[in-house]
Amino acid sequence: MYGNCERAKSDVLFCWVARTPTLNNDAMLGALANRDVNRLMKEVNNTTPHNASQYDEVIRDTIPFYDYFLSETIDLVRSTKPDVEVWLDTGCGTGALVAKAAPLFPDTLFLLSDPSEDMLIQARCCLDSFPDAQIRFLSAVGTENIPLDIVESPQVITAIQSHHYLSKVMREAATQRCFDLLSPGGIYITFENIHPNSKSGIEIGLARWKRYQISKGRDEETVQEHGKRFNKAYFPIRVHEHLRLLRRCGFDVAELFWFSHLQAGFYAIK
Repeated sequence: MYGNCERAKSDVLFCWVARTPTLNNDAMLGALANRDVNRLMKEVNNTTPHNASQYDEVIRDTIPFYDYFLSETIDLVRSTKPDVEVWLDTGCGTGALVAKAAPLFPDTLFLLSDPSEDMLIQARCCLDSFPDAQIRFLSAVGTENIPLDIVESPQVITAIQSHHYLSKVMREAATQRCFDLLSPGGIYITFENIHPNSKSGIEIGLARWKRYQISKGRDEETVQEHGKRFNKAYFPIRVHEHLRLLRRCGFDVAELFWFSHLQAGFYAIK
């Protein structure tokens, strides 16, 4: 129904159909920054779900160390919840995190949610080789609106680069919903864009980000426009604000465990 998936030599999951249009990656950058997924997916293909790997490649060429966000998340779960029964991945995108995690957690039920139906279609495509008993999709909904009565409470919730486009109020609502959904002792793991503590920090961070994107083949004008979206099209907050938000939502433990460029990873325990 959703196409086929195969594992390439590069260990990236490819979803494919008979015809593959050429992607204009630079044109997709604006949509990625705004998380305008419908626009982005139309750039990928406006008729048939395929090539989720190409969407993920745009993210890799935009966010330094993105693959480490996934591997470090999985390592943290293996260290804290090795016997996790239910794992919710909200803002799942193409399902890249679950595709890497599911083989390592064969007895875990993975719940996937995303506000974009197009993204869920891509995720279904790239996870269709896993048994139905291991993968379950929720309806297209933002984190803050995930029903509280989804099966049994998850012991793990992940949100990788999912909430930075939200307003302050909506970000808090999304974080609170993750707390409310978690079972006692459960762990919430999130990676987000962050706001440096000073004007100089912002300028240096954006300059490094610009150099990274140009090294990946972006043209300077496109990258320059992309940088202008900082704090306008998406709304990063400072590290201490992330930690304070997690504690305010009720988490007993809130820690920073990854920091690189303009992104950071946090975990919190209920």
